[in-house]
Amino acid sequence: MENLAQYWLAFASIEQLGSVFIKRVYENFGSPKAAWCAAPDELYRVENLTKKQIDYFIKARKVVEPEERLDFILKKGIKFINYTDAEYPQLLKQIPNPPMTLFYKGDLSRCNFNRTLSVVGSRKASENAKTNLAKILSGLVNTDVCIVSGLAAGIDTCAHKAAIQNNLSTIGVIGSGFDFVYPASNRELYRQIEEKWGVIFSEYWPTEQPISWHFPHRNRIVSGLSRGTLVAEAALKSGAIITANLCLEQNRELMCMPGQISNPNTEGIYKLLKNGAALVTTSQDILDTMGWVFIPVETEPEQNSGCSLDGVQKEIYDIISRQDTDLDGLLAGIKIEYAELITILTGMELDGVIKQTDGGRYTVC
Repeated sequence: MENLAQYWLAFASIEQLGSVFIKRVYENFGSPKAAWCAAPDELYRVENLTKKQIDYFIKARKVVEPEERLDFILKKGIKFINYTDAEYPQLLKQIPNPPMTLFYKGDLSRCNFNRTLSVVGSRKASENAKTNLAKILSGLVNTDVCIVSGLAAGIDTCAHKAAIQNNLSTIGVIGSGFDFVYPASNRELYRQIEEKWGVIFSEYWPTEQPISWHFPHRNRIVSGLSRGTLVAEAALKSGAIITANLCLEQNRELMCMPGQISNPNTEGIYKLLKNGAALVTTSQDILDTMGWVFIPVETEPEQNSGCSLDGVQKEIYDIISRQDTDLDGLLAGIKIEYAELITILTGMELDGVIKQTDGGRYTVC
């Protein structure tokens, strides 16, 4: 039997072609191969496509060999699912413009796609918001709830870390191809999710860079994968507000975590609350809004403490436990390279041993 996946990948490899275009030609011709191989006159007859779009596709496909695209992805070791695959998330199929191919790293079986909660918010999140979010998500410890976010700095990072610390699976949706880790500071978090805690998704060909328009565009996937969205902190004009609006358009539950009214990053929160979003101050508020009950998983969350650390981790913990310390203080006290220190600190944060404050100092949990 011919491998139709190569045609899905051929479509996915053409930058800026767009999921709406691919979906329309697929539905018109009935298979990815027929859509890919369609003659120009057949393509021009497809409804709701512009001549410019079709001309772009016809020109681009001339230099694309589907079989080579499949070989490229297999050699990269990147997994993928297509719109017609049984494993494709059913919630995501329900949105108007689902990605027709999802590249991923990790293990789909780790995630309960029926209990998905997306968490979004400011990249420059306040310490108050991060602390409150971590506390709320800790109330979901050992359940089958799966936390979805965008692996960006700020609230996204806090949500993924809180999931890991509380034995929850987590899904990261990135705004670039897998050749890039953005932000670079989340490299260790990427690794932890891929190797143990969930899945990282991308709709972008591996070589596509993390350019600005990718991020609001990928937000439809964050909300589309989720039965409900919790906005933890958001300015009036922000990516989090875009995701909140997408959540409502997709007919999903929208929730907001209140914050300090003097913080500009809460203005969007209070506007959403005034317009009917559910107020969340505890994990039970999430469960009540979603109509979920606890279903404990078998394993306990991994715990770590200063006494269970060894080597450089123990040295770092001992320094921080005596006094909150910044990177310069740690580098002065421990003779290791900067990059290695950042990697170790990130791992200790993920394990819930230490945390970083607004002032860039580290303190024990």
